[in-house]
Amino acid sequence: MHAAPLGMPALVALIATALLFDFLNGLHDSANSIATVVSTRVLRPVVAVFWAAFFNFIAFLVFGLHVAGTIGHGLVQQDLMDPQLVFGALVGAIAWNVLTWIAGIPSSSSHALIGGLVGAGMAKAGPAAVIWGGLGTVASAIVLSPLIGLLLAMGLMLGTSWGMRRATPFVADRRFRMLQFWSSALISLAHGGNDAQKTMGIITVLLMSQNMVSGGGFHVPLWVILSCQTAMALGTLSGGWRIVRTVGSRITDLKPVQGFCAETGGAAALFGATWLGIPVSTTHTVTGSIVGVGAARRASAVRWGVARNIVWAWLITLPAAGLVGALFFWLGNFLFR
Repeated sequence: MHAAPLGMPALVALIATALLFDFLNGLHDSANSIATVVSTRVLRPVVAVFWAAFFNFIAFLVFGLHVAGTIGHGLVQQDLMDPQLVFGALVGAIAWNVLTWIAGIPSSSSHALIGGLVGAGMAKAGPAAVIWGGLGTVASAIVLSPLIGLLLAMGLMLGTSWGMRRATPFVADRRFRMLQFWSSALISLAHGGNDAQKTMGIITVLLMSQNMVSGGGFHVPLWVILSCQTAMALGTLSGGWRIVRTVGSRITDLKPVQGFCAETGGAAALFGATWLGIPVSTTHTVTGSIVGVGAARRASAVRWGVARNIVWAWLITLPAAGLVGALFFWLGNFLFR
């Protein structure tokens, strides 16, 4: 897989664009890591983002790089990956992220990138560019990840409520405030593990197209790993306060026990997906788990109108980012000649 060689300024610009996407991913998706712990007032916002950023950064020490491999060679035919396609995929994803961030909609950065990648690939070589089995797995995860998060969080909530039925509200609140420190760390670790790997995969295939990765096969250089984890951590530090308000308080009212169950259920689902190499959406999974803890109390505890608007944003993310990705692929043909 070798494309026409790029000049060093153009290569650096493309890598910087990939890291910008990673930064915006952290900014856009910081709500996943901190919304519940902030809305339950267990941590102040500034402390929460530092806490989340730390666990975002160290995630590469815990997980393998299976998700990076899926992005790099499991969605679009690897021999088609070139600078124009990478440019289209990244700019398509960034444009959609910025739009939804301004609107305060917790859409998926992951699926924006996947949509941009598939859209740019189809613009280059038509439907044959897409590895449909890999895309089908990702599409299934759009439905399954929030559903699994919802069921795990609901089960935890029901089990916890039964186990704490004799505890006073004061004791329960104090206990789950302490536990929520660690559940928020788990969800931040899961976010850094799954989401940062997507950008690692993009940068690695770009380097491979320029014959700049040694060792044979798909291999992520250490400097790429550290750069992507750092960019995501810095984005998380910048906060995404519009989306924090949507996720943390507009879907359902959260207390520390609900925050703990939502974070733990969401983290369990994300850990499983990351170890399996499936690039799922942290946003979808966490939102599903928050709906689950709300519904465990009673159906009316969930603001279904807000949840419905979020679902609509999920459904249009892949095609919208794909269309923008295709448009910028064609633009890239002029920029990277």
